[in-house]
Amino acid sequence: MRGFTLFAVLFLAACGTPAEKAAPPVAFAKLSPDPVTHSARVSAILGCSGCHGKDLTGEDWSEAGYGRLWTANLTVSAAGYSDAQLKNVITRSKKPDGTPLWDMPSHLFSQLADADLDALVAFIRSKPPTGEAHPPPTFGPILKAEMAKGVYFSSAVKVEREGAAWPPDVGPEHKLARYIVRATCAECHDMDLRGGKAGPVTGDRPDIRIAGSYDDKDFVRLLRTGVPAGERKLGLMAEVARGRYGQFTDAEIAAIHAYLKAVAQRDP
Repeated sequence: MRGFTLFAVLFLAACGTPAEKAAPPVAFAKLSPDPVTHSARVSAILGCSGCHGKDLTGEDWSEAGYGRLWTANLTVSAAGYSDAQLKNVITRSKKPDGTPLWDMPSHLFSQLADADLDALVAFIRSKPPTGEAHPPPTFGPILKAEMAKGVYFSSAVKVEREGAAWPPDVGPEHKLARYIVRATCAECHDMDLRGGKAGPVTGDRPDIRIAGSYDDKDFVRLLRTGVPAGERKLGLMAEVARGRYGQFTDAEIAAIHAYLKAVAQRDP
């Protein structure tokens, strides 16, 4: 009898109890039951239209010395992919044939929840095929020199190097905000959120722990309008706030603010 009792205790300990439930998945809030409306918000926050254009038909980013650089016409290219293939392109920066993408921030999307990946696919699928596919990139002398130095490389390589990285962990209560910050703020401020020196696009990138010192009202204004405390003029951040972060819910903004405060306190 004693042996049976011991077996039962070990069996229940291994299997858990019925009261134990998996934590709810972390993802952007679903504000509308309409999948296209929801997916449009997720896509806006993650910046898809900023690179591929409002209609997702791609844009010409070519510049003298850099080369011929187009973002993909997603309405055409995605039509040839299954949903699984499209998700892999988004998160791994590789086409189904293994061709790597360039300047695609897939390292930010490598940890997206299934629900948010589904939303991106739904948004892309909502656009009818329009126009032609754009040519593959050709690299000018400036980018070739950066390649030789090892400072410019494909997005697939970026995923291999940073696809598993996360911003600071300051407790399970900040799980949602950490998830959101990873997919958004880390694009310019890096996974450690400490920013860096001036770049050709981002300019100087401050350590965003400083935002933890904002009061609630100023932080909301920063994310909704791009106007920081002290009325300083911001460049890229102002554009990103108005075009992307203005789509955050009040709860998402509050969560991000609380997370940055906690990061500033525990990981100064």
